[in-house]
Amino acid sequence: MSDDKIPMHYVSTREELKAIADRQTRLWVSNCGCREGREGGCKRSRMDVCLMFVPGEGSSGSNKREIARAEMEAIFREAEEKHLVTRPYRSEDRKTVEGSCFCCDDCCCFFQTSEYKCDKGQMIELTDDGECTDCGACVEVCYFKARHVVDGKLALERDKCFGCGLCRDACPTECIVMAPRV
Repeated sequence: MSDDKIPMHYVSTREELKAIADRQTRLWVSNCGCREGREGGCKRSRMDVCLMFVPGEGSSGSNKREIARAEMEAIFREAEEKHLVTRPYRSEDRKTVEGSCFCCDDCCCFFQTSEYKCDKGQMIELTDDGECTDCGACVEVCYFKARHVVDGKLALERDKCFGCGLCRDACPTECIVMAPRV
């Protein structure tokens, strides 16, 4: 696949992105352009969640500034608490990761329109059906619509799973793990 066919963005788990972020010597953050553009603001999270690893443009939002590691850690906590999808973005040549958006279903263009393309992540969910109580907690955070409760039972459409790990985070019985996609 040529570089111009590879989407700029892909989905990852927070842990995958955190490993990349931990290797960076400098970090920047800006407001999210989607959140800035939504009338009334985002109902799910704070505005300044676009994390960058290079000093270039990166984000479509305003208020770009350099941050310390403690603020980066706060962004990751916000992403976990508010159920934000980690969507790293690649350089123009698609060879390196330059930063990440933390997206939600409330205001982010990726979930609002079909014009924004994104690769599935390297991970995929594995649900232990024997431990699952069919409570539906995972359904509420699956913005990709891969999880449903049908007739009181959890139903999965694994081909729709992008590998973000939000279902794992929400599962009260911890019956969901993330595994390499094959």
